[in-house]
Amino acid sequence: MSRSIRWPRLIIVTLIAAIGIAGFGSLGVWQVKRLSWKLDLIERVDSRIHAKPVPAPGPEAWDGITRDKDEYTRVTLRGEYLNDDEVLIYTPSDIGPANWVLTPLRRDDGTIVMVNRGLVPLEAAGEGDFDRIDGETTVTGLLRISESEGWLFSRDNDPENGLWYRRDIGSITAARGYGDAAPYFVDEEATAPGRWPSGGRTVVSFRNSHLSYALTWFALALMVAGAYGLVLRQELRRTAG
Repeated sequence: MSRSIRWPRLIIVTLIAAIGIAGFGSLGVWQVKRLSWKLDLIERVDSRIHAKPVPAPGPEAWDGITRDKDEYTRVTLRGEYLNDDEVLIYTPSDIGPANWVLTPLRRDDGTIVMVNRGLVPLEAAGEGDFDRIDGETTVTGLLRISESEGWLFSRDNDPENGLWYRRDIGSITAARGYGDAAPYFVDEEATAPGRWPSGGRTVVSFRNSHLSYALTWFALALMVAGAYGLVLRQELRRTAG
């Protein structure tokens, strides 16, 4: 005995399946695009960190600096450290709780560039037990973009109390009263081993799981399609008696 198709039920199941397939499929496509972006980033960064250093951008180029175009460019600059205005920025690290030491470097044209000289263990940093450089010096390192936005659960900087948790160059230079400061900072390259600060700690390896994520989303889309096919088949068999 044949039965009629239960249209309300079938319509609801169809809508749910369509939303699931479209949603999971879109997420899979997005991860494929992210994979392409990540591979391009890895290739771009690798080529920059092994290139010959170029002069750090001056004021005429500051407005045109972007993350995609300039970050991790190997640069060189010369000037004098203003050690009295150094800033300690808390960070967890492979040596335990530590501080980045960011020191303003004043170039010959009077402009300021913040230089991340490296890590110092928290206790040593609090006691000022690390090397400082006086007089003219040349710095080579990687250009980095200001960390103006924090990560999830990250603490906000507290300039009034001198507590810093991210390398937000705009707020740091403003707190120090520098009006003519570069919007970027420079991660100094590795210095003599066994001395603090320990430079050359820029993270240049990037986690790349986008392919596995894409396959997961596409697999879920196929599972939804398969489940919908089973429901449709059962409904057709039921109507056929």
